[in-house]
Amino acid sequence: MQDTIFHAFINKVVAVLQESPDMLGLAVAGSWITQEMDAYSDLDLVLVSKTKLSTDPAQMKSVAQSFGNVLSAFTGEHVGEPRVLICLYGNPLLHVDIKFLTPDEFYQRVEDPIVVWERDEILTKIIQQTTSTWPYPDYQWIEDRFWVWIHYGALKIGRGELTEAADFLAFLRMVVLGPLLHIQNGNQPRGVRKVETKLPNADFEALSATVALLDKTSLVTSLNKAIVIYEQTRTVLFDSSVQLNSEAEREVKKYVAAIST
Repeated sequence: MQDTIFHAFINKVVAVLQESPDMLGLAVAGSWITQEMDAYSDLDLVLVSKTKLSTDPAQMKSVAQSFGNVLSAFTGEHVGEPRVLICLYGNPLLHVDIKFLTPDEFYQRVEDPIVVWERDEILTKIIQQTTSTWPYPDYQWIEDRFWVWIHYGALKIGRGELTEAADFLAFLRMVVLGPLLHIQNGNQPRGVRKVETKLPNADFEALSATVALLDKTSLVTSLNKAIVIYEQTRTVLFDSSVQLNSEAEREVKKYVAAIST
């Protein structure tokens, strides 16, 4: 049933785009590529046009409204992608992300979406001529920050700002622990996306142990679990080019031990 809803929406979008000479192609990204769509999926569309639409949110919304009943829509600055319009459609209720690109912008891709409509095979030719590249974290960037972050989390626990400390651990899972565990297991580093099914049980249980109660003892335990995961994944993934900050590591571990008492 849900699959029918997705196809019906895409067909409607294609019918609208075909009427505009400015529109060049439509592709579907995300779970559509791997055929993992389910009743809880959103729809990730890539819309390519001659005119650069992403500089005008009002124009982006106008295009989105031509596809159906938009209940709410906003651009994706909060996820670092202002070219994406995040839409909630009604009748049926459907979450749709629309990325507005020009052909030149389509050359730079993190994945190869499935082309569902195009003029003169413009998207297919670009995909054939170029290679998509999923962004991977910079290990040195992580190491340069990790022990400062751990110290920050310890400060919050020590002060009794337990909710902020719990939020910090969520940040650490999203930015460091989840991506490193994914990479270690041959997955794309998508934060904590689908860790429940993409990671081995032992790794998922280790990551789950960093989810703390709003309690000092629980938070300190989870912070130490985060350190263990980082050190283990670092040993597997980092090569000799990554310079470890051993002094910061040593002093921060002492501090974490001190607030544990």
